[in-house]
Formats: sequence, structure tokens, C-alpha cells
Amino acid sequence: MTTTTTLPETPSWGVGWTQNDMMEKDTVLVLDERDNVIGSASKKTSHVFNAQQPHGILHRAFSVFVFERQSSRMLLQQRAHSKITFPNVWTNTCCSHPLHGMDPNEVDTPADVADGSVRGVKHAAMRKLQHELGIDPALLDLHGFRFLTRLHYWAADTVTHGPDAPWGEHEIDYVLFYVVDKIEALPLLPHPEEVDDTRWVTLQELQTMMRDDNLLFSPWFRLIVEKWLETWWQNLDVCMRPDPQQN
Repeated sequence: MTTTTTLPETPSWGVGWTQNDMMEKDTVLVLDERDNVIGSASKKTSHVFNAQQPHGILHRAFSVFVFERQSSRMLLQQRAHSKITFPNVWTNTCCSHPLHGMDPNEVDTPADVADGSVRGVKHAAMRKLQHELGIDPALLDLHGFRFLTRLHYWAADTVTHGPDAPWGEHEIDYVLFYVVDKIEALPLLPHPEEVDDTRWVTLQELQTMMRDDNLLFSPWFRLIVEKWLETWWQNLDVCMRPDPQQN
């Protein structure tokens, strides 16, 4: 099912918007199983889980992991308690969606995906790093992001809403890494409606956190941790080597 919605006006995107506004106004990229863009839907429509669409609507997403080179720490965020989907959970640095109708363009073509450049997803990542964490885009280099892989998954928000959760995620998630030399080089000013807490952690500290039954973690983050993260983290320099095709 594909729903056509009004595209957001880029210059005023997010300014003064509530969580409900973003659910209604953000226009995500609806996909087929091969990650081809086949339409659009509001963020709200795509995240609804019900009898008509038990897994929501498949759409494109991204997950950014920011590391500090000096200490090999990674920046985590705890999603705000006021978030409509997956509130209170700890997750990677920033997770969101590229959107239709944005400037710079956030819609990558199959050729962009094939050569790994994915500039659209990277532009979306910079937009949301500023929106959620207050990171000045002038401190980031678009070419500094490394696109590592894609993850196709779905997950109902059962932690928040129980077995009959009305919300969930069904995404092809683009995993991006970014490295800064020092934590001080990336001052944060988290948006209170997006982020409750942040924490720079080592791999060992993250492993300890994830064994704590009192802490909640996003399902996409858990999948990435289980499948790849430790190996990537321990080989960060290899992961971050420049790829001429991605420039």
C-alpha cells in the first residue's frame, strides 16, 4: 500500500514541529524488496502496524554510528520518553529516514547505491544529526561518512505497547560510520523532544550496558550489534578507509 502525501517544504523543515507534526508531514521513501523506491507515505502511515499492514510499509532508513578516534568510543543516544515510536530506548548515534522533497536531495538512485556513494542518505544523516543532537553541519564532512551495509528488518514496538503494538519499523536500514578525532570536536546540544540522554562508550562499556535488564535498546541496534558491530569496531581504521567510488 502506498499513500501519496504533501511533500515537506525544505526551508522550514522541522522548525516548531511536534512529534505528531513529523509523523504527519515527513514523507518517507516506500520501497520494494530490492530497495527500489516505488512511492511515498507519511511517516505515520508507514509505521502503523495493524491487520491490513501487519508489518507496516517497507521504507528506507539510516543508522549513523559516530566514533572518537582517540579513545575508540562510540556515541549512544537514549530516545526521548516523549517519542511516539520506541521511546526510552538506547540506540546508536542517530537513526531516521531520508525524505522525499528535500534540498539537498535525499533520494538515492540504484546507481548511487551500487557505487556506495549514497549522498542522499548522507545528506539526511547530516540533517538529523543537527536536528536531534544539535551537531553543527559545518563540523561534518559529507565525504567523511562511510556506508558499510544495508539491513532489512521489521520489528513491532512491543516493549512500549505490548503484543498488540500499533507501531513498528519495517526498514531497509543504511549503516553509516563517522569518526571524529576528539569528542570536543563535536559539541552536542540534544533536542529534548528527540533525545533524553547521550553517552560516549567503549565496546566493553556497551557490552556491560546491554547485559543490564533495566536498560532498553532499539531492535535495529541490537541486530547490528549481534551481526557486525564488534568486528567493525575492532577494525575501525579498515572500515573508514576512503573508497574513491563513495566521494
